[in-house]
Amino acid sequence: MWWRVTIITLAYLLLGAHFMRYGQVILCAAYASAPLLLFFKHPAITKLLQIVLVISAVLVWGMSSYNYIQMRITMGEPWYRLGAIMSAVTLFTLTAALCCNGVITKRAKVNPYD
Repeated sequence: MWWRVTIITLAYLLLGAHFMRYGQVILCAAYASAPLLLFFKHPAITKLLQIVLVISAVLVWGMSSYNYIQMRITMGEPWYRLGAIMSAVTLFTLTAALCCNGVITKRAKVNPYD
């Protein structure tokens, strides 16, 4: 289960770094500290983290990808590599969201009365 928590943490840190790039320190701190909620073993908290990852994959990475690619096309520069990188980042974030399901089921099997 440690690798699932590591993937979820890396996805949140990547989102935090994205917001830090634009000077949005509050959002950066919120995303960077969100994996600390995994210490609480309630399934609703893990489900909330999963929902935030899915929404962030669509809204943050999807919109950023579109904007970056449009900017590269407008400037007449190649954009294929950028599209591949942003697609990989989006897929990584969605994979982290899927890892949340594993955390929930693993915790339910370990101690169902927690």
